[in-house]
Amino acid sequence: MSTNRNIIAVFSTAVIGLALSTGAAAQSGRDYVYIVGSSTVYPFATVVAERFGRGSEFKTPKIESTGSGGGFKLFCDGVGVNYPDITNASRAIKASEVETCAKNGVTEIVEVKIGYDGIVIANAIDSASMMLSRRDIFMALAKKVPGDNAGELVDNPYVTWADVNPVLPAIKIEVLGPPPTSGTRDAFVELAMEGGCTTVPWVKALQKSDENQYKVICHTIREDGAFVEAGENDNLIVQKLQANPHAYGIFGFSFLDQNREKVKGATIDGVAPTFDEIADGEYPVSRPLFFYVKKAHVDVIPGLRGYLREFTSERAWGEEGYLSDRGLIPMPEEERSAVAANVRDLTPLSLVSK
Repeated sequence: MSTNRNIIAVFSTAVIGLALSTGAAAQSGRDYVYIVGSSTVYPFATVVAERFGRGSEFKTPKIESTGSGGGFKLFCDGVGVNYPDITNASRAIKASEVETCAKNGVTEIVEVKIGYDGIVIANAIDSASMMLSRRDIFMALAKKVPGDNAGELVDNPYVTWADVNPVLPAIKIEVLGPPPTSGTRDAFVELAMEGGCTTVPWVKALQKSDENQYKVICHTIREDGAFVEAGENDNLIVQKLQANPHAYGIFGFSFLDQNREKVKGATIDGVAPTFDEIADGEYPVSRPLFFYVKKAHVDVIPGLRGYLREFTSERAWGEEGYLSDRGLIPMPEEERSAVAANVRDLTPLSLVSK
């Protein structure tokens, strides 16, 4: 009888331990919020974390800039104190990432849209101003470009910006940009590269007849040195632009906004990258920003609910909030209210493929 009770006790302990490690983010083995993800969202999250840490009894959250893709990988690895509570993202979560999360037990994810950002192509403040079209961007940076005949593709032959468009400066094409793990890279190829790609009629027609080939043409960046992967550190790109007056860099509007004494943004399709133009939807290369939360970690990880409350407060992301001072383009009030309600109620993202 005693043996049976011991077996039952051991079994019960194992079940409780399993529940803690997989269902409720584990025991209080970590006393701070752990965040990974997008380098674009990183400065916004950092400001909120610092404000939250100063104004509450909880520790300041720990934040790592891993890129959106890298953040989703870490986030989806599992539930528990060894895994991040939040991942920041400069793009929406992909269907494949939702599936990976689910396979690893991350089944209730709360999506928090925080506002908007523009992707800029910038150069040093003392360099010549640049006026680009999305077609110019595609022709300058695509791995293969249309040849002389319809349906013909050739390796990108353009060496200077003037080769792409005679009205542009005759300087070597050198663009510093994010790696494939970056949400900024994903958004750039979709909004800027693809936007320019569709100006070629026969390529645009492929979107209906051969979507895979269409994406290969529009989304593949050249690898011959004209485009340089500069990592996830946007501040480093700004430093490199200061050192090289002929180089251009790709990063989020917030970094331009915070470094206006060092760099300036090119106009794209005649529209300058300004707060108002992005907010009005006029700037053609803009995108929403997000972070994602594990519902299982809320109320288990100390301070997590408070951090969510701070980020979605009007003092943070409102039109006059401190995040707009850092370059975040606020959502309309009605949209902010709807997102805040989802966060308050911890409404999970639908697991239907996005």
